[in-house]
Amino acid sequence: MTMWRQGAAQSDTTDPETQMMNANPHTWTASTAAGGQPRAARIMAPGQVEIVPITPRDPGATEVRIAIEGCGVCASNLGPWAGPEWMEFPLDPGALGHEAWGVIEAVGKQVRGLHPGQRVAFAGQEGFATHETVAAANVIPLPPELDGQPVPAEPLGCAVNVFHRAAVRPGDKVAIIGIGFLGALLVRQAVQAGAEVIAISRRESSLQLARDMGADHVIPMDDHWRIIEDVKRLTGDRLCDTVIEVVGKQWPLDLAAELVREGGQLVIAGYHQDGPRQVNMQMWNWKGMDVINAHERDPQVVMRGMKDAVRAVAEGRLDPRPLYSAAYPLEELGAALDATRDKPGNFVKALIQCN
Repeated sequence: MTMWRQGAAQSDTTDPETQMMNANPHTWTASTAAGGQPRAARIMAPGQVEIVPITPRDPGATEVRIAIEGCGVCASNLGPWAGPEWMEFPLDPGALGHEAWGVIEAVGKQVRGLHPGQRVAFAGQEGFATHETVAAANVIPLPPELDGQPVPAEPLGCAVNVFHRAAVRPGDKVAIIGIGFLGALLVRQAVQAGAEVIAISRRESSLQLARDMGADHVIPMDDHWRIIEDVKRLTGDRLCDTVIEVVGKQWPLDLAAELVREGGQLVIAGYHQDGPRQVNMQMWNWKGMDVINAHERDPQVVMRGMKDAVRAVAEGRLDPRPLYSAAYPLEELGAALDATRDKPGNFVKALIQCN
């Protein structure tokens, strides 16, 4: 596991948990440990990953080939990592990596506005590798303000798109349940929009993160009915105009609905992919609340969110760097996935070095 502190790549002899709690990769430095050979991490079986050689594919007429600097690890990777019965192994080389950025190596004959040597972020599917060839339409240039920084634009764009769907207004009372990478960015955006923000999460480190992002109130997520009473007290019994659920589990979804005021809105940003959910339709119906599924599937909307997010980071309106807990070389993807699952110390988000 490689760490960055105070803008420089350096090794650390402290214990791994202390490393993870203190890491802050302000400057991204590419790994050269494997000698630059084209390779990919391939998940061979549940909990098992191997590094395999690859031959980077030349781009077609409307494609670009990218030498990948790094790729974020997403919580959605954990389902395949655990090995659901319906999934077939091994996965394709690099598969599950969809939060990558890097430098263009080659462009197709019909590509305009992109060129070799240009630093970019992109929406791909095989980013746990040193190279990926993707459609030029899925690539966005990175401004010079972000030179030397990791830029997992896809999850940053997800945070921007969720917040756009939430349509938070100045003075709104907003509860955000689950303060990880996405939840923390939503807290920051809601604060900037002039809302009164209540952050609810399990770990004390997550609550502190919410405070750092500007949350007005934090509530430990440990007792269903006490949380409801706390929110009533903070809102004068009115409850919240908007509640954003970012956990992806049954109880937080139940709790989120309880915290929405009559005529308010529930925004579902959690990734609910581990089975069916039940809802209290009697309450949902009685409250007359709007329910918004904030997962975007339109590629144009996804790209718009990524562009807006990159602009916000470049302009200093969003600073995700404190959320990058640790960076791992490609060869340690398994450890990064395990850390994403187990969340040791103050863990928020792992990044993978690819080149």
